[in-house]
Amino acid sequence: MSVEAAAEALRTGGLVIMPTETVYGLACDATNPKAVARVYEAKGRPQLNPLIAHVSGLAQAEEHAIFHEKAHKLALQFWPGPLTIVAPRRAESSVSELACAGLTTIALRAPSHPVARQLLAAFGKPITAPSANRSGHVSATTAEHAAADLGHAVDVVLDGGASPVGLESTIVAIDTEGTATLLRPGAIPRADIEALIGPLATPSDPKRVTAPGMLESHYAPRARVLLDVTTPPPGAAYLAFGAPAPAGGLTLSASGDLVEAAANLYAHLRALDASGAETIAVAPIPAHGLGEAITDRLRRAAAPRG
Repeated sequence: MSVEAAAEALRTGGLVIMPTETVYGLACDATNPKAVARVYEAKGRPQLNPLIAHVSGLAQAEEHAIFHEKAHKLALQFWPGPLTIVAPRRAESSVSELACAGLTTIALRAPSHPVARQLLAAFGKPITAPSANRSGHVSATTAEHAAADLGHAVDVVLDGGASPVGLESTIVAIDTEGTATLLRPGAIPRADIEALIGPLATPSDPKRVTAPGMLESHYAPRARVLLDVTTPPPGAAYLAFGAPAPAGGLTLSASGDLVEAAANLYAHLRALDASGAETIAVAPIPAHGLGEAITDRLRRAAAPRG
């Protein structure tokens, strides 16, 4: 389907599967409360879990949020790209309060994927696009994976190829005083952000959901996930790192490349889950750089499920 067909679907309150550089998104008109409600319903997503509003760039973002100087610096350095900025929401913002989960803040991102940017230009308004998968399940990095989860609920599927980054955006909250807090590690390493604006704080209440991806159990396959496993138990599918995988397993990166591992993470979890294994054992992953985000996703995938 064409970008114009997707834009027309958004104008009429429809849902669209769209590619981004991070993962595929389930897109709707961010200013249409009924469309936003359809997104929550299609995903089975709790309405306390806010959505990211995708925008064309800094100028459009500032129509909806109050950006401190630090937020400006981050947007100028990393947009378009895999960084989400959470900032105080302007009272006049047209983005649905439902998309913001009733919070006084709004999450904004300018994606870099060319198809996503074409859709934003054609539509002209902010687009909410949480990951195109069932809530809590493994994120989709191909149109096929997204359609397998949510194809029944959408009007248009835009296929932009495999997501080149394969890991969700980093989320940083910046208040009017300039306090910057890392809410979710992601595709841009903490060190790159701190080099620009200084140290990032940690959430004062990590259980309070103020941004996407903060639920304790998230990004989870059907199979049970075991972490930091050097020798997989009998019958487990093994997700290796830094070495080839044994028979029946997969490796995130045989060479130990964290960028390659991030790009492979969700597709490999889906593949091992589809193999029918009851347990997926994951090799230790270093927690520096992109490894912080990878280990965050794996920890949430392995968390007890409600």
